[in-house]
Amino acid sequence: MSYYQTHRENFLEGLKTFLRIPSISTLPENKPDIRKAAEFVRDDLKAAGLHSAELIEGQGNPLVYAEWLGAPGKPTLLFYGHYDVQPPDPLEEWKSPPFEPTVRGEDIFARGASDDKGQVYILMKAVEGFLKTGGRLPVNVKFLIEGEEEVGGEHISAYVASKPARIKADAAVVSDTEMFAPGLPTLCVGLRGIVYLELEVQGAGHDLHSGVYGGAAPNPIQAIAEILCALKDRDGHILIPGFYDRVRPPSPEERAAWARLPFDEEEYKRKEMEVGELTGEPEIPLFERLWARPTLEVHGIRGGFTGEGAKTVIPARATAKISMRLVADQTPDEALARFKAAVSEATPKGVTVQVKLIHGAAPSLVDPTNPFIKSSAEAMGEVFGKETVYIRSGGSIPIVGLFDQHLGMPSVLMGFGLPDDNLHAPNEKFHLPNFYLGIEAAARYLERLGR
Repeated sequence: MSYYQTHRENFLEGLKTFLRIPSISTLPENKPDIRKAAEFVRDDLKAAGLHSAELIEGQGNPLVYAEWLGAPGKPTLLFYGHYDVQPPDPLEEWKSPPFEPTVRGEDIFARGASDDKGQVYILMKAVEGFLKTGGRLPVNVKFLIEGEEEVGGEHISAYVASKPARIKADAAVVSDTEMFAPGLPTLCVGLRGIVYLELEVQGAGHDLHSGVYGGAAPNPIQAIAEILCALKDRDGHILIPGFYDRVRPPSPEERAAWARLPFDEEEYKRKEMEVGELTGEPEIPLFERLWARPTLEVHGIRGGFTGEGAKTVIPARATAKISMRLVADQTPDEALARFKAAVSEATPKGVTVQVKLIHGAAPSLVDPTNPFIKSSAEAMGEVFGKETVYIRSGGSIPIVGLFDQHLGMPSVLMGFGLPDDNLHAPNEKFHLPNFYLGIEAAARYLERLGR
């Protein structure tokens, strides 16, 4: 048996140790845990046999860097991932504590299990296997692991934009995406970009009594509702003028490949989403709506009185959290400018509006015939025993666009999560067969590139 099969228990125990660290990047009280997670990654890479394993300090959470460059003339890969996780709320919906990893059946449950600690650990263990058994790798490898992916990634964005020679590579490998179905090897070739913003509406200088001032005072919550309804209709069409102008439609070949994917829409509604009906542009097929069309979503509205009982107040201000997912060839700057213009046009009288950008990232789309993509597909197919399928993802991984923009290298989105892994939700999990086979598939990929 190979190193990867005989060490599965060790891999699982190491993953559990990693998952027990509550490295929540959005909460200031978890700063010590962020550093603990970064140090865990650094120390594990050093123990695996990589060189120059260190923390890169800067404005924000530390980056972890390590390298092995002992294969002259062979390709160089940059492995990327993140060690930070989302908050676990609501805690009462977890069947087991979020930072006490628990195996039930063939799944391990914990915050960060799939997003992204389990998948980062796949890459770390794949490299370890070569170094522990033969003392060398088939290719050159660099690791760059960050701790701010869940909060915008400002540190790594600035670092990559500075174009340091030490992270230059032929391709990046990112394990932070999903397989389309259990046992079906999948490569993601497209990601949506994002513009995340806050819309603040100001009415009166202070809250007002609705009995005294109702009928005359502007209501910021009502204003936000009117603005939002002017931005998107009931069928999911975005009404911002010119918003769809740059949208590049998928090719006929891509549409045909998506139509062949094994998919049960009823099960998707009932089991994965737990909804009665799907929404969105009715004339656009589902996978195209999910992967190749832009979106505008409202994530929360805050304002006024929401406590128990009654309080007849007209709030002075209200805030909405909104995101736009972008597709090739849209740009965050243009989308934001069009959004601001549409909001200005839709703002009712009596209120003022401020749009605050939280973070943004460009979409990405890679050519599936790229040799680094093709070799990955072949390696995954060999290990999983099925032909690899190509999909896009509706999510955003901002670093992928930055790697292309600043370093000119493609990203291989070699993910092993599953659609029902409950990312960012209670009871997040990672399918252990995907974990173990993912390690072998990553190792096979290195082996193929080394030939």
